[in-house]
Amino acid sequence: MKIPSILVVDDQPDNFDIIETLLAAQNYQLYYAASARNAVELLETLKIDLILLDVMMPEVDGIQACRNIKADPKFASIPIVMVTALNTKEDLASCLQSGADDFISKPIHKVELEARVHSMLRIKQQYDEIYDLSQIQQETISILETSIDKLRTNLLASMPHELNTPLNGILGGINLLLFDLDEMPPDEIRELLEISQSAALRLESVVQRLLLHLQLELTGQIPRQLLDQTSCLHSIVETVLTKQADRAKRDADIRLSVDTIELQIPPQYSHALITELVDNAFKFSTPGTPIEIVSDWDGSHCNVLICSYGRIMTPEQINEIGAFMQFDRKLYEQQGLGLGLKIVQSIVKAIGGSFSIASSPPNQTAVRLQLPVAQSK
Repeated sequence: MKIPSILVVDDQPDNFDIIETLLAAQNYQLYYAASARNAVELLETLKIDLILLDVMMPEVDGIQACRNIKADPKFASIPIVMVTALNTKEDLASCLQSGADDFISKPIHKVELEARVHSMLRIKQQYDEIYDLSQIQQETISILETSIDKLRTNLLASMPHELNTPLNGILGGINLLLFDLDEMPPDEIRELLEISQSAALRLESVVQRLLLHLQLELTGQIPRQLLDQTSCLHSIVETVLTKQADRAKRDADIRLSVDTIELQIPPQYSHALITELVDNAFKFSTPGTPIEIVSDWDGSHCNVLICSYGRIMTPEQINEIGAFMQFDRKLYEQQGLGLGLKIVQSIVKAIGGSFSIASSPPNQTAVRLQLPVAQSK
């Protein structure tokens, strides 16, 4: 805990000695200044919590010194107690009008000095706490403003494209069918229907991922009625990998060594979890490089490692994982809303697991998961 610091300003060193003696039993750090000028010099270099300022001083008296100190924004919050032998109402009013927070009359009494010093230091501590809190609030507001700007930029960059592209595909196919259905051969009708179906499935995927993200963000939990459901890790990984590898034409890149472990995770959540990570592994890795998925069981948890080789993430990007955050979107052509890793993060948190990413230059990215295992009944 910080020791309160007190600056005693008096042209008579003996008066400092008296104050030092009276406050000897208290845990204070005392400093001495013989003039107003010397006091300002010390204020520039020391962090002072309270000033005991003598009124009667040569050159610049205590009244003027008080005005000067209080006029400087750097020192205005420091309480000033005027120490004076004057006791008329006019003199005391002058002290307060100069900006002093309190005064004490000479000769100084120990109990009174201790009480006034304690009171002023408590006020200064409260002020400092309020100031620190305001600084934290300002920093928080600044961080939030920066985050909102990033969110707005990413939403404007990704949302219209992700919604409009499949919607245009659906509407375009339907309009062509309506315009020329009677003259169109069956194979062309089938082709347009397949295009529209593909676009509809893409739009459905976007909507489902948005809904999943919102559900996890709003509740932070998996619905209670699903908590008893389990899923087989090997089955889900194999299903997702086969689908993604076939789509990317990268069957030869798969390296799979996953145990048949029953996870205490509802199938729709484990499927979403693995889908997002595998999708990223294919999307951001170089064709011809391996995508490795291995697992082991440590007796209480299932550990899963997913490694890919291609684009890596910086530590700053890993720390900034969030909804609608896509990194380097301007440099790379990529689909998506930037929800993937945030969904993974939210699911892992909801099930009581853990999730980490490590990227090793020049091109390896490793995702580690620790997932709960279903208890044997």
